[in-house]
Amino acid sequence: MFSFRPIFLVIGVLLATLGCAMMLPAIVDLAYNNPDWQVFAVSSLITVMVGVGLWIAARGAPTVLSLRQAFVLTVFAWVSLCAFGALPLYLSGVLPTFTDALFESMSGLTTTGATVITGLDTAPPGILFWRGLQQWLGGLGIIVMAIAVFPMLQVGGMQLFKAEAFDTPEKILPRATQISSVMTLIFIVFTGACFFAYLAAGMNAMDAIVHAMTTVATGGFSTRDASIGYFDSDAIEMVAITFMILGSLPFLLYVKVLQGRPDALILDSQVIGFFVLLVVFIAIVWLLVLLPAHDGEGSAFLLAAFNVVSIMTGTGYASDNYHAWGPSAAALFLVIMFIGGCAGSTSCGIKVFRFQVVAQDLAQHLNRIVYPNGIFVKRFNGRVLPDSVSAAVFSFLFLYIASFAALTGALALTGLDSVTALSGAATAISNVGPGLGEIIGPAGTFTDVNDVAKWLLTAGMLVGRLEIFTVLVLFLPQFWRV
Repeated sequence: MFSFRPIFLVIGVLLATLGCAMMLPAIVDLAYNNPDWQVFAVSSLITVMVGVGLWIAARGAPTVLSLRQAFVLTVFAWVSLCAFGALPLYLSGVLPTFTDALFESMSGLTTTGATVITGLDTAPPGILFWRGLQQWLGGLGIIVMAIAVFPMLQVGGMQLFKAEAFDTPEKILPRATQISSVMTLIFIVFTGACFFAYLAAGMNAMDAIVHAMTTVATGGFSTRDASIGYFDSDAIEMVAITFMILGSLPFLLYVKVLQGRPDALILDSQVIGFFVLLVVFIAIVWLLVLLPAHDGEGSAFLLAAFNVVSIMTGTGYASDNYHAWGPSAAALFLVIMFIGGCAGSTSCGIKVFRFQVVAQDLAQHLNRIVYPNGIFVKRFNGRVLPDSVSAAVFSFLFLYIASFAALTGALALTGLDSVTALSGAATAISNVGPGLGEIIGPAGTFTDVNDVAKWLLTAGMLVGRLEIFTVLVLFLPQFWRV
């Protein structure tokens, strides 16, 4: 019989940890003499009590999870953390309804970056810090899941990286927990370096720490309504570009670099593909869209580079309203939204490696047409690419497109115009943040979107962050049969 006790045990620990984390923004509010610290203290107490209660009720449960339990735990944990993470946002009165608070919390933990809050420039400091901390925790969590959980669940071709992490004779570290610990340390170091870089570029301490957390996590929450564009600083934009890219590369490869193997990062085919795509898209936006209408070549290049990197990595910062750059730019940014960064990073989207797997399959198929008697072996990073991975990738792509189409149709039925519905579905599924159009574009927010659409977008953010399969499998009747 399916047992929920191990699931409640883990969720209890996670909720208790989240509750303790809520005391950090309480301390920030206290430092600024803001009375909202009481909101965080109450939210923390509620969250910790529920978490400890679940842990006590499930004590003694087996700590080894079955595959079905792992699926359920993954989804239930994210939903629970987002629901309790919404408490401070709702109780503080910053957001008037729990629908808005849950939307904001889901956007934070999934590192989407879509927001329903206006007036960020005058928002309580604790709330600003909590939004950044949520994205930081979500980014860290997705890295660990991408390395340790998704390969086990064989989600969308992620099993391709299971051998790389754990099963090869030359194991990086003897245990998965050690790998996670080292990646957490790297994540903290990147965040600290980003913080000091922002300080040096001219940000104040609060802006720097929040933006450092959301940049490395490729989340995109800002302390300003105008996002990075508020600062109007080339130095700040270059810092953001650097750390958005660092957050979008596989963290497992950073571990290898620390072990004296820099070639593991430099020669990785996924990393090379990621940079090639970035260069191509930046060149297209710079040369064909911005340069003809821009006086300064240097500033036009930086404008193109910042916004392309921001959207492709799924960060969602904006330095300008790219929706106003014309229909060709809007169409290109819609395409970039879907691509994303590398697997095993904080980035989002379909992921570069899946496009490379598709290219390998197409090349093999074309070669077999031209040379029917030839033998052509698909490879990824020099290793043979199993057919099971190809099947998983194509299945993932089909479900990704189907989910996007279904969400677009559902949003249109709520009364949203076609541009808002289309780009809203894309930005939710791909966990990017801003969409296109006057309402949810880089110069707008999701505040004016109706409640039904907000619930649909909230579900879309979860489905996209958990790689489609993890959520949809729970709706199969045979999954729950003994």
